[in-house]
Amino acid sequence: MSTRSVRRTCISLVAAGAALAGVAACGGSDSGSDKSAPAKEQHKAGSDFSPVAALQAVQKKTDGAGSAKVEMTMSMGTVMGLEGNGSLAWGNGTTGAMRMKYTQGTMAQSMKQLGSDSIDARYLSDAYFANMGPEFAKTLGGKHWIRYGYDDMAKLMGPAGAVMKDQMQNSTPQQGVKALLASGDVKKVGTEDVRGVQTTHYSGTVDVAKLVDRSSGLDAKTLDAFKSQMSQSGITTDTVDIWVDKNDLLVKKTERAATKNGEMNTTAFYADYGVKVSAQAPAASDTVDFTTLIKPKSSSQPS
Repeated sequence: MSTRSVRRTCISLVAAGAALAGVAACGGSDSGSDKSAPAKEQHKAGSDFSPVAALQAVQKKTDGAGSAKVEMTMSMGTVMGLEGNGSLAWGNGTTGAMRMKYTQGTMAQSMKQLGSDSIDARYLSDAYFANMGPEFAKTLGGKHWIRYGYDDMAKLMGPAGAVMKDQMQNSTPQQGVKALLASGDVKKVGTEDVRGVQTTHYSGTVDVAKLVDRSSGLDAKTLDAFKSQMSQSGITTDTVDIWVDKNDLLVKKTERAATKNGEMNTTAFYADYGVKVSAQAPAASDTVDFTTLIKPKSSSQPS
């Protein structure tokens, strides 16, 4: 595989992985989230209040927790299978670190050609960093990390980059709750044990073509942003299930979405809310910016 092909493959893999590895691939920004949960409606998720009122409390409580440990799996058609774990914080953008392993699909095959099936990811408020491993570093003069600045992605990658920027900066557990509220038909399934924790299970399906303000509890601006992001991501329907503990905190979330690349399935577990999370940018001497990788190379340089 030529250096040019390696770089092209790496760019597409990491960019896609960055978007898909978010703990909330669907969701939109958090603007207006507090507006949908008036203080007088702080009901417990496991109570007999309506699912909408209960989930408004879950949305606010989970959002306010600020951080959590995350364990997730994802698959999308024949494109990819992914496993990840780490810790993420939210509030001033998404920050933290995740270890992600490609387990199947064309992405896993391409990653193996690059010498690794895993990447270490660091999330900062303005950029995402991916460590591609020692084999790939040989093609970049020994540099291991690629920096993806969110503003650069939005500028250079068009609508897809804007969607990725929003997902990366606003990937919080409560986005799954927001998706359920947007569905307009959220139902309480019952109570279940999840890894030893007693939880209340809620489920709903979002049909993007029919998405309207059906007493979802979301303000018009947030609902419009949600619909736009879902459409640009190629998602037509999204079935979301969440499991919530007695403290109104999300314990588990699953999503099953129909996309232009095949069915996407994600499962995420959340624990240790409020955990201390720290993430620092890698050393500049060990980092290359993705904008330099997509620049045309002069004919005098080897390919």
